[in-house]
Amino acid sequence: MVVIGLGYVGCVTAACLSDLGHKVTGVDRDEHKVQDVLNGLAPFYEPGLEALVKEGIAAGNLSASVDLGQAIADADIALICVGTPSDRNGNLGVDQLRRVCAEIARHSAGRSKRLIVAVRSTVFPGTCEEVVSPLLGDSENLPVVSNPEFLREGSAVKDFVDPALLVIGGSDSGAVQTVAALYEKLKVRPALVSLRTAEMIKYACNSFHALKVAFANEIGSLCDRMDISADEVMDTFCQDTRLNISRAYLKPGFAFGGSCLPKDLRALNYRANRLDLKLPLLGSILPSNDQHLTRAITAALDIPAERIGLYGLAFKENTDDLRESPVVLLLETMIGKGRNVRVYDPHINVEAIYGSNKRFILDAVPHISRLMVSDLRHFLSDSEYLIIAQKPSESIGEAILASGLPMIDLVGVFPHNRQQDLQLQAQ
Repeated sequence: MVVIGLGYVGCVTAACLSDLGHKVTGVDRDEHKVQDVLNGLAPFYEPGLEALVKEGIAAGNLSASVDLGQAIADADIALICVGTPSDRNGNLGVDQLRRVCAEIARHSAGRSKRLIVAVRSTVFPGTCEEVVSPLLGDSENLPVVSNPEFLREGSAVKDFVDPALLVIGGSDSGAVQTVAALYEKLKVRPALVSLRTAEMIKYACNSFHALKVAFANEIGSLCDRMDISADEVMDTFCQDTRLNISRAYLKPGFAFGGSCLPKDLRALNYRANRLDLKLPLLGSILPSNDQHLTRAITAALDIPAERIGLYGLAFKENTDDLRESPVVLLLETMIGKGRNVRVYDPHINVEAIYGSNKRFILDAVPHISRLMVSDLRHFLSDSEYLIIAQKPSESIGEAILASGLPMIDLVGVFPHNRQQDLQLQAQ
């Protein structure tokens, strides 16, 4: 196989793959990097890398060259590890990627042997389909796979040998399986996904890592200003592996609401402002939530039907709490725009709610009683289109699917509708 680019990602990838027993040729236009590798040296400092390079060269599993054409002549896989730096406007620079792909295409002209082109460089979703494949001539002999790297400088060798995540994406299942087999000696189960999904996962991971750093720093800054131990707060915070450090809430869905999250965020930001402390991340959460709700409202108003059924009114399932439910604002807006809406929520009886809960819904939708439907079958039979704003029980979900009604699934309960819903929201 060939690893194109002997920078931080490429050299670590080449050395580690050779250590797994693969025959690897690293290719780079920089003769100094190539000569370093051939001499058993690492072109840069990375803990553990030089020993792997030296061992790979000595074992005959690792070599290096400046001649891409010669290197790929008999190769089965080409892993592209070139840089994709930011342009001045923040867009991704793919000039090196374009150059390499054009070279691969030129050297592969008339080739009968299949060469899998796997992109490890960080590229924006759609790059493999819109840039890489066309430059390769959309050839079946040059299938494209996305194999993003998750290597941190300073611990890259360790991250490769003991990966937390291994992603391979593509539409050619044979090519995907072949690339996955490169890592079969590692103790990780590969995530085999679509091409664009693989590209996007890298951005989701890096964005979340940056988000965690910024979140901890803002909480820490607020704690310091209030003479609270930030370390004690965050150490205790991390002890909750059910909700805090977990999969909880990390699922695309509807806007959040209820009596806790909006209220507490407002209070935190108010106190920060009183302390003359700027916390842009924490201050952006409610506006971000509002924008997500706006996208849902826009999609709902674009529904091409006369009678619309809204499933769910409380801010989440298994409660009758309507306070600051985003569904109420969605309903209020639709009614204000003259849409014919009926509502079904298995846990809400308007006549039975009281106190602040009742005041909230009556202030927002005074005639809510006339819109509520108490029977699910009547609700479904009287609707031409559904909006799913709350996760239904298994039996209700089956009834909804059995109805065959078109829907916008705001909470992601029915995965097969998710892409359609996203497209509606993007319009």
